[in-house]
Amino acid sequence: GRQIFQPLHTLRNAEKELLPGFHQFEWQPALKNVSSSWDVGIIDGLSGWTTFVEDVPADTISRRFRYDVALVSALKDLEEDIMEGLRERGLDDSICTSGFTVVVKESCDGMGDVSEKHGNGPAVPEKAVRFSFTVMSISIRVEGEDDGITIFQEPKPNSELSCRPLCLMFVDESDHETLTAILGPVVAERKAMMESRLIISVGGLLRSFRFFFRGTGYDEKMVREMEGLEASGSTYVCTLCDSTRAEASQNMVLHSITRSHDENLERYEIWRKNPFSESADELRDRVKGVSAKPFMETLPTLDALHCDIGNATEFYKIFQDEIGEVYQRSNPSREERRRWRSTLDKQLRNKLKLKPVMRMNGNYARRLMTREAVEVVCELVPSEERREALKRLMELYVQMKPVWRSTCPARDCPDQLCRYSYNSQQFADLLSTTFKYRYDGKITNYLHKTLAHVPEIIERDGSIGAWASEGNESGNKLFRRFRKMNARQSKTFELEDVLKHHWLY
Repeated sequence: GRQIFQPLHTLRNAEKELLPGFHQFEWQPALKNVSSSWDVGIIDGLSGWTTFVEDVPADTISRRFRYDVALVSALKDLEEDIMEGLRERGLDDSICTSGFTVVVKESCDGMGDVSEKHGNGPAVPEKAVRFSFTVMSISIRVEGEDDGITIFQEPKPNSELSCRPLCLMFVDESDHETLTAILGPVVAERKAMMESRLIISVGGLLRSFRFFFRGTGYDEKMVREMEGLEASGSTYVCTLCDSTRAEASQNMVLHSITRSHDENLERYEIWRKNPFSESADELRDRVKGVSAKPFMETLPTLDALHCDIGNATEFYKIFQDEIGEVYQRSNPSREERRRWRSTLDKQLRNKLKLKPVMRMNGNYARRLMTREAVEVVCELVPSEERREALKRLMELYVQMKPVWRSTCPARDCPDQLCRYSYNSQQFADLLSTTFKYRYDGKITNYLHKTLAHVPEIIERDGSIGAWASEGNESGNKLFRRFRKMNARQSKTFELEDVLKHHWLY
């Protein structure tokens, strides 16, 4: 078996061209605090950090590309698409040298258990975090036109193929200190790029691009961590508005998005200084649960994948409660609950071939949230009117779901989009009457967002699905695969190899 895996310095030229650090570029004005050299490949994620973290040799813990270098490489990959887009729009490419705008989606996600499976010994909790970006669209402002003309739109914004790895690290996503130490330089580079223009040659002419970054590919845990909010069990149920859990369960639908990164920063300052000398509780209420310094700007949105999972978990519990007719009685014992659960699992396994899962995952959630599943569950529900209510609940949900799932709801499901607010109102009414026993003073985070915020986010962004973290989640699978198959075993090179492979993939 010839070894086909090559270290970086022996790569063929074709491959070097595809990796960041090959194409020349410059920034005007030059980026603050970022070196102006353009031929920079994979760098140590803890660059400039000589301190070691516990007893892990610091230079093995993270590898990344410099953000601007990676963006240049991504744009050069799209060179043909850009030229094609200009031609299709009937624009003369020799005039279009400036006014390009690039919108970038950023995703960041922690991965549990990536430990090497090497037999015995103590189990080491080895976790990784991946930060990646997707070029979502490129548009150009032409003289005399108000609106930009879109010349490139990512057709598959959630595929792992469009999701480019920027930084890989062996860190637990809950380890805020290490995470922020590694992402700190990334944040600084991103900030510098927002105040400058990139000049690169595209189609043989120098052209200038500006960048907009939208951090939407984060699950709720990561958003709360990056934005300084309390963890997800907090009374402040939402990362988009200031509602408390009790308020959200009373008024399920009427909320608007109020939180933003800048406001979180202001609130953190209030939390830190307590200018009105309030008690801890009053102060916490004033800052609505912002109690740490917001570290990275995310765009408040709803993460479609985890929304699916969160709501399916909720429905699973409702199914369980309905089998046990909880609406008629108060606090059933643990044994009874366990019994209903196994009844439900058995039924789902027999009729739908759905194996019970430890933690709800995307595929299970998708299969559970269907009309078929609710029919099967209803066979176990004694009362006719409860069955009707369950079917109605699922029917409304199935109507609502495509709206936050599809890449472009206005095109893919315009009718459901129009009816969304009405449907969510109906859904909320059902919950607060028929299923009141579950929603008395409490509601899950994602259910609140599904009911209260979807129309507003879609009005703002045009889509929820396209901005979700799915591409990054699929990339996690690749990370595991490359780490197993394509990386040198030495700790020093491992991440470098995975990053390189993933980029070339």
